[in-house]
Amino acid sequence: MGLLDILLGRTKPVAPDLDRLFGLPSAAVTLQAAAGFTPTGQGAVCFATVEGAAFDDVRQEVLALLGADARRRDRGGGGGGGGESGGELASVGGLPAVEVRRDDYGYTWLVSRRGPGELPALVADLHAVNSSLESSGFGPQLLCSLVGFHDGGERRLGLVYLHKRGTFYPFAPSAEGGERRDNALELQVRAVLADDLRVEQDLGRWFPLWGAPGLG
Repeated sequence: MGLLDILLGRTKPVAPDLDRLFGLPSAAVTLQAAAGFTPTGQGAVCFATVEGAAFDDVRQEVLALLGADARRRDRGGGGGGGGESGGELASVGGLPAVEVRRDDYGYTWLVSRRGPGELPALVADLHAVNSSLESSGFGPQLLCSLVGFHDGGERRLGLVYLHKRGTFYPFAPSAEGGERRDNALELQVRAVLADDLRVEQDLGRWFPLWGAPGLG
């Protein structure tokens, strides 16, 4: 089974429930208390790349919506970053507040950056992106959403929401580098967040998102 099959959950379709994303702020409190991980302030939505004017228009609308947020200000040096939305965007820590990336596997990530203490606003950004694409008929292209966490040291963690499954799973790259996972941490996080999020029970769907924004 490939990345697209796993992320789309083709073997067991589930009606998406984007409001489950709003459970992330309370889950973050639990995660910090139990494991010492805090939000990085960065999140992203991954979708299969689509060619055509209709999809480009929706993407530009989403970028404009997030980039125009009045709460976005330069929080740490560096001018506004460029982006596919055109014009000049605010920056967070010297990086663009909103940007679009293409990964090595050909998938597109729309990245949003906030301050580490602004997780509810970040989640609202991700919800808005998902909702906009879905309402415009591009729901089938949505793969997953990711919110980044760290422990203040080298360890990184992503909480991943599978759009077609309506479930979450933890993805933790090994702090030792390379394409290795910290399986012990992932299982620990699964147990810690069992009462906060609907965690994906099929470990075969815990796909490694190497190179995902916020986990480098």
